Amino acid sequence: MKVVVPKETANGERRVAVVPDLVPRLKAAGLEVWIQSGAGLESHHDDLAYQEAGATVTGDIAELFREAKAVLKVQPPTLNEVKLMPPNAVLVSFLYPGRNPEILSQLSQGSITALALELLPRISRAQSMDALSSQASLAGYKAMIMGAARLDKIIPMQMTAAGTLAPARVFVMGAGVAGLQAIATARRLGAIIEAFDVRSAVKDEIESLGAKFIEIPLESSEGSGGYAAEQSEDYLRRQRELLSERVAAADILITTAAVPGRKAPILVTKDMVSKMRSGSVIIDLASESGGNCEVTVPGVESVFEGVTVVGLFDIPSSVSVHASQTYSRNVSTLLLALTKDGKFQINFDDELVNASCVAHSGELRLGYGGAAKETNSNEGNQQ
Repeated sequence: MKVVVPKETANGERRVAVVPDLVPRLKAAGLEVWIQSGAGLESHHDDLAYQEAGATVTGDIAELFREAKAVLKVQPPTLNEVKLMPPNAVLVSFLYPGRNPEILSQLSQGSITALALELLPRISRAQSMDALSSQASLAGYKAMIMGAARLDKIIPMQMTAAGTLAPARVFVMGAGVAGLQAIATARRLGAIIEAFDVRSAVKDEIESLGAKFIEIPLESSEGSGGYAAEQSEDYLRRQRELLSERVAAADILITTAAVPGRKAPILVTKDMVSKMRSGSVIIDLASESGGNCEVTVPGVESVFEGVTVVGLFDIPSSVSVHASQTYSRNVSTLLLALTKDGKFQINFDDELVNASCVAHSGELRLGYGGAAKETNSNEGNQQ
């Protein structure tokens, strides 16, 4: 059975869906692995590495897709890639169906079975396939590194002959996978860290990493799958009032909150940013869904009243070696879980398939198994 890995073409995307180390594992399951020439170069895997691992490499994209039974990608396919996919092929990728209705329609019209990795259920069996979490963890780490690189202070306390230099203060809003990794990284760098999440249940996790959990006298509810439920505008307004002082005190503010399938909530207003010290830094990991900060310019790094606001997309791609390595393990594990005797088994009694499949046999399956849930690879928290 032919499994193909095209080169990612989305702007700034440097990951690849399968690294050479995983090719023997797929071949051992009876799969024939084809790689588009140059697909791994941005993550430092050349064509020769794939060939030595047992993959077939081709520069002819029509040949690549011909008779393909499965297509593995990171970003959603282009319309041209969808047209090249044979009917009844299986696509495994991040898909973000709410943002890509035209792509989804074309997948349906082409009778492609499309599995959206971001929709996999949060169950024990799916942990090793959870690409959303693996990429969010890297985004959280890199968010802190990006903040430190842009800050006009050092992070740890230093005692010198010229006096003591105070440590930087970091405030993390949202304590899902990305937020917790940002906290852990800030702790390793020596920062003083505060964190907030609407789910009081994460207090112990936050404090175990060395951060102070900021509690506010507001009640909130937790949604399904460990996600926070969407909060009302009145709740958000009161939350902003109560957290304004903590935001103003931060040298680095990292926001990670996203609502499944919705525009990200505004946690930080323009007025709150104006009260931050000139030279402070905001890293908005929710920028791909609109941003948590009112002054974030999605996809851009900007400055507002002396505060650097980073709204860049696809943060995991900036650490493409490890991002590709973890993503490849996730997607390969899912693929092999659905493979028996060298053939795919699309069984909707399987929770993995039912939750993640958004198109099958010419029909859209939005609304099945939580398919409305959506986030992006920068975000590991849903709030």
